[in-house]
Amino acid sequence: VSTAEQDAVEAFTPREREVLSLVAEGLPNKIIARQLNISEHTVKFHLNAILTKLGAQSRTEAVVRATRLGLIAL
Repeated sequence: VSTAEQDAVEAFTPREREVLSLVAEGLPNKIIARQLNISEHTVKFHLNAILTKLGAQSRTEAVVRATRLGLIAL
């Protein structure tokens, strides 16, 4: 893992990690919001931050990149 990748891993907030884990389970935003007791808007906000930090274009790409970085295990 490169230094840049390690910095990306450390840049994630605990809530972003929670959202990412639930995205990896294939859950839609509405269910993620309900499980975390936050609004769908907040889920979208976290998801946008996750995509940006991982340089991903989609939820699927974010999960793949996060798995490769060791952020989540499938």
